[in-house]
Amino acid sequence: MSSRSHLLNDRTAEHYRRSLADGVERVAAKLARTERPFTGVTPAELAPAVAAVDLEQPLGSAREALDELERVYLRDAVYFHHPRYLAHLNCPVVIPAVVGEAVIAAVNSSLDTWDQSAGGTLIERRLIAWTAQRIGFGRSADGIFTSGGSQSNLQALLLAREEACRLVRKNSEKRLSTPEILPRLRILTSEASHFSIEKAAVLLGLGPEAVVSVPCDAKRRMRIDALAEELARCEREGRTVMAVVATAGTTDFGSIDPLPAVAGLCERYGTWMHVDAAYGCGLLTSRRRRDLLLGVERADSVTVDYHKSFFQPVSSSAILVRDKDTLRHVTYHADYLNPSRSVEQGLPNQVDKSIQTTRRFDALKLWMTLRVMGADALGELFDEVVDRAADAWKMLDEDTRFDVVVQPELSTLVFRYVPAGETDESLTDRANLHARDALFASGEALVAGTVVDGRHHLKFTLLNPETSLADIATVLDLIAEHAGQYLDAHTPALSAAQAR
Repeated sequence: MSSRSHLLNDRTAEHYRRSLADGVERVAAKLARTERPFTGVTPAELAPAVAAVDLEQPLGSAREALDELERVYLRDAVYFHHPRYLAHLNCPVVIPAVVGEAVIAAVNSSLDTWDQSAGGTLIERRLIAWTAQRIGFGRSADGIFTSGGSQSNLQALLLAREEACRLVRKNSEKRLSTPEILPRLRILTSEASHFSIEKAAVLLGLGPEAVVSVPCDAKRRMRIDALAEELARCEREGRTVMAVVATAGTTDFGSIDPLPAVAGLCERYGTWMHVDAAYGCGLLTSRRRRDLLLGVERADSVTVDYHKSFFQPVSSSAILVRDKDTLRHVTYHADYLNPSRSVEQGLPNQVDKSIQTTRRFDALKLWMTLRVMGADALGELFDEVVDRAADAWKMLDEDTRFDVVVQPELSTLVFRYVPAGETDESLTDRANLHARDALFASGEALVAGTVVDGRHHLKFTLLNPETSLADIATVLDLIAEHAGQYLDAHTPALSAAQAR
């Protein structure tokens, strides 16, 4: 076949149809026969197969390439659709979104300017307006799709930084340069917030010291009294709090900061309020739990990750702002792309709102989902996993083999295997780590881990409505079995007694 025969166009439409059908069939067959979320393959085992591929010698056909892909990827991939995948914030995806993904890849629109996307621009804008309405923002709201929560948080804090610098200059007796202002800026966020806040501070030229960690209560939510104290302290010391970041669904605990109280303090001090709802955004479609996000409508900016609790394929996220005028801080004009005259012509160029230039039409996945399923159906799926987490918490709380840290607001459970009579915390730490590693190596289930108060814990993140309480009970038994075996082998007194 000639090189041109691989270009997708009017003459190769049938080749495209057959090739895509082969790929879909291969993945569908793999999904149908997947019995565990992972094979347990190690990097050392898989790396030689990948390294052996001669990239200078093409195979010539998609079918042969798929055969090879089976060996180097599909066979050993981690499959999030399996009910015993309980590790990170990875969701099974809905079919309408996958159909949208196929359309996106084939048409290959770039969402930076109108003349590269046309209707794609309007669809993205409509979905931003829909999300803003769900949040409770007014008609002045706007936003943009991004690659994920970290980028959304970065853009929100960039806007907050620029607004803070503007206000400092406005209220200062002498004109201060940005380099003079930056060292006095602070970001207040809970000790349970996402690491991307600190990363954003570094990228924005503030340094990690600009992020002030606010203590949490027993439910792992930001303490309002501590936030008030930090705001007052910054004011006394001549610091400018450029943003308070509240979290609606922390990664480790699924906890939701008291948004109305945070909003009240931000309004009192004239401080930008950002809500990182990358995880908890699924509540926007819930008919039973929407009130958990009460107060989000008072934020200046909100991060949503559709590729978490909206069951969308990666990547699909957005940053929403209450006042569209603040997006001017990321607007730059280039004669070849979005010259000033495009504004005069009223062309809706999305690059004017984004820190990216070329962007995929990721909004189409959500559009297809809403048009096929509807928002209520998404909310029902998210409510299911939250319900399941509540039931699993009861199971863990009654199981003497485990200590569970906090009753979840969303669908995350943090717990620790605790052997009866064992007082060596370090040994218990190692037993929990071993149990997680052993599960991963077996591929029977995947769980996450974290550290709470200096001690290693395990974590279930439930985002699959197909995960049953029976699945959870089975995984708990496996954890207890692996941890118990480790303790048997590493507890001298017990081992000696067994030897006798």
